[in-house]
Amino acid sequence: MRIKAVLFDIDGTLVDSNDFHVIAWEAAFASVGETFDRQMIHDQIGKGTDMLVPTLLPDLDEAAQKRLGEVHGAVFKTHFLEAVKPFAQARALLAHAHGSGQQIVLASSASEAELDHYLDLLDVRDLVDATTTSDDVKHTKPAPDIFAEALAKLSNVSAEEAMVVGDTPYDMQAANKAGIAAVGLRSGKFSDDALWNAGAIGIYDDAAALLEGYADSPLGR
Repeated sequence: MRIKAVLFDIDGTLVDSNDFHVIAWEAAFASVGETFDRQMIHDQIGKGTDMLVPTLLPDLDEAAQKRLGEVHGAVFKTHFLEAVKPFAQARALLAHAHGSGQQIVLASSASEAELDHYLDLLDVRDLVDATTTSDDVKHTKPAPDIFAEALAKLSNVSAEEAMVVGDTPYDMQAANKAGIAAVGLRSGKFSDDALWNAGAIGIYDDAAALLEGYADSPLGR
């Protein structure tokens, strides 16, 4: 079946931001006297606040979780957002998919403000048909909400006719729960085993590698 739409994650997939998010979360946890190994934090990157914080601090109530997320967001925006760079060929990948007649959605656990910044950073406003962020849904990845909402914004595209591209196991899990197949990228620094075990049907090094092999990839077949 021809793929009519591609739902792209952003952080770690199109832009090189995961390490910055780890440091921002480290600072947020430190603000309440909590310390976690950076690898432990990295292993949760890809989730939104509602999923990430309870995994590491399960006893916090919802209000405290939200406050931690706000601290993380403020640290990231103040110290790191302007330093984030696109991965090589990220825009070209979206342009190729768009030129192939596929609809493009940016579907991220990031905030609306971060998404707006990345649309300009990647220079893809003319290529993107729809967007979804953590602000649009009740639950972020690995819940299916973000991808389900993304699909709902497209016309005449079934779950079987869409494909997710992401860098974390949570992208793969969320896509699968929404009935959408997913391709993983190693650019987010998750292991192949983590991506395969979460349901990836293909794995590529990064956006440039996926672009190079697009015709033979699950997206282009």
